[in-house]
Amino acid sequence: MSSNRLALILLTLATLFTGTGFVLLSLVERGQVIWTELWPAIVLGGTSLVAWVVLRRWLPAGDPLLLPSATLLCGLGLVLIARLAPNFLMRQALWVVLGLGVMLVVALLPSTWGEMASFMWGKMASCPTLKRGEIASRPTLDNLRWLRRYRYTWLILGLALLSLTLLFGVNPSGYGARLWLGLRIVYFQPSELLKVVMVVFLASYLAEKRELLAVGGTRIGPWRLPPLPHLGPLLLMWGFSVVLLGWQRDLGAALLFFGTFLAMLYAATGREVYVWMGIGLFLASAMAGYQLFDHVRLRVDAWWNPWPEASGRAFPIVQSLLAFAAGGVLGQGLGQGYPVFIPVVHSDFAFAAIGEELGLLGALAVVILFAVLVYRGFRAALAAQDTFASLLAVGLSTMLGLQALVIMGGTLKIVPLTGVTLPFVSYGGSSLVMSFAMLGLLLRVSAMATEEGHAP
Repeated sequence: MSSNRLALILLTLATLFTGTGFVLLSLVERGQVIWTELWPAIVLGGTSLVAWVVLRRWLPAGDPLLLPSATLLCGLGLVLIARLAPNFLMRQALWVVLGLGVMLVVALLPSTWGEMASFMWGKMASCPTLKRGEIASRPTLDNLRWLRRYRYTWLILGLALLSLTLLFGVNPSGYGARLWLGLRIVYFQPSELLKVVMVVFLASYLAEKRELLAVGGTRIGPWRLPPLPHLGPLLLMWGFSVVLLGWQRDLGAALLFFGTFLAMLYAATGREVYVWMGIGLFLASAMAGYQLFDHVRLRVDAWWNPWPEASGRAFPIVQSLLAFAAGGVLGQGLGQGYPVFIPVVHSDFAFAAIGEELGLLGALAVVILFAVLVYRGFRAALAAQDTFASLLAVGLSTMLGLQALVIMGGTLKIVPLTGVTLPFVSYGGSSLVMSFAMLGLLLRVSAMATEEGHAP
């Protein structure tokens, strides 16, 4: 069976799963099937099919499991939002469509502005017979120069947008940290964009300096540290972004940056000293944050022992634990549990709602889907011949997997709860669109690796 045919079959199954979820939800809430309420499944199936057709035509070598896995997670997210926060269902469906569009643009964008113009106007050097207005077969899959050449530009843009939230930031709910930019209808969270551009910056810089960082300079005991002039700019840019996020009290995003930074640094150099140094810095930062920020102290205290304040500050995590306990192995059934007792369940505690209504089996299915996404991303990284593309796939896969682990572990009280969303599932336009952007880059890297593997 060809990879494209496999992707089509899996997309069809994901659409049928989403449609079945809306049918069950309609039967539970209405007592009958209201066919007009199945429109989210139709929208998801139609747009994902269009995305498959475009990828089959323009990027046939892309990984066949990435898009179906993300589509299934999005379908589950739409069903949950219809169950928990139906007023947001229309917005989430629009974000899904926009996210799929962004994924296609990122995956198919030619590598340089010159190639882009040639691609659109049919003047590619390899196809001199094309006339004005004609389109070449597909873009050249090289080393993503349009990303790596302008690494400082992307990073400065992301940091500038994040800095604007300090002056013009808002919170759509009217209270809490002001992490969004926008107007009354559309809001955007710059920290989500910064996650992607930070991975791009790190991949580009590490690809260029990896040999110098791996060899090292100053020796301290059994360890050899890299030359400071080469490691300094990297730590400076990363540290500035983390400090800025800490200033905003968006500590969940700061944790994701830290973990992804360590993973990419280790992948580029293969030196364990960086990992141990990073763990030490993390522990020191965690202790300082516990002493300086009430927000951090609350999260840690609620994680360590939530029961004395079960009706107060620790109410959300206690309700989350009760939801998992009520779900058991098979779950209460879609629409038959009480996850709405958990505050912001459609965003921060979507995994708890899955555990209550779909049980242990449903929760494990979600874990497996994220494991597939991360595994296929690492697989593409190992197969890629270009260092930048390989490190980019490592960073993006780590970011997606770590974000999923952090929020799932937080709802289960394995780790302190952080304010991040479950990728592709939780409500949130910024997170959803940027997750699809990362998926598009992973598709591009996997296609590059496949073509390189079949090259003579």
